[in-house]
Amino acid sequence: MKVQAMLALKGDRVLTVPGDATIKAAVEILKSEKVGALVVSDDGAKVQGILSERDVVRGLVGHGASMLDMRVADFMTTNVKTCGLGDNIQDIMSQMTRSRIRHLPAVENGALRGMISIGDVVKNRLEELETEANALRDYVAGRV
Repeated sequence: MKVQAMLALKGDRVLTVPGDATIKAAVEILKSEKVGALVVSDDGAKVQGILSERDVVRGLVGHGASMLDMRVADFMTTNVKTCGLGDNIQDIMSQMTRSRIRHLPAVENGALRGMISIGDVVKNRLEELETEANALRDYVAGRV
C-alpha cells in the first residue's frame, strides 16, 4: 500500500500549530485531539517542525512548569523526517523503526498533505496479515 492510498482511507486532516504558540496551547490540542504530535506550521502547508509528546517531556525536564508559557518553536524538532504520497507503507515502517519516530508528515511539492502514525502502519500490517491468513485458510480448505 502507498501513503496516498492510506490517507484516502484514514483522511488527510493534519493538526498544526504555529511556532509562536505557547507550549500550553499545543499541549491542550494534543490532549483534546488525543494525538501524540503536531506539525508546526505557520501557514498550515509548510512543515517547519514537529512537536511531539517527547519534545514536551524533554522540555519539562529542562525548564519545569515555566516551559508551558514558552514558544513551540523553542522545543519543536526541526529536522523533520517526512514521506511522500508515493512511498510504500513497508518503507515507512522501516523508516519509523530506524529513526525511532512515531509520526511522519506526508509532503508533496513542499506542501503538507497528511500524517502517517505508527498506529496507522501497525493497523495496515495487521489487516495485511489477516488477509493473508484468510487466503491460506481458503487454500488449505480447497475453496480457491
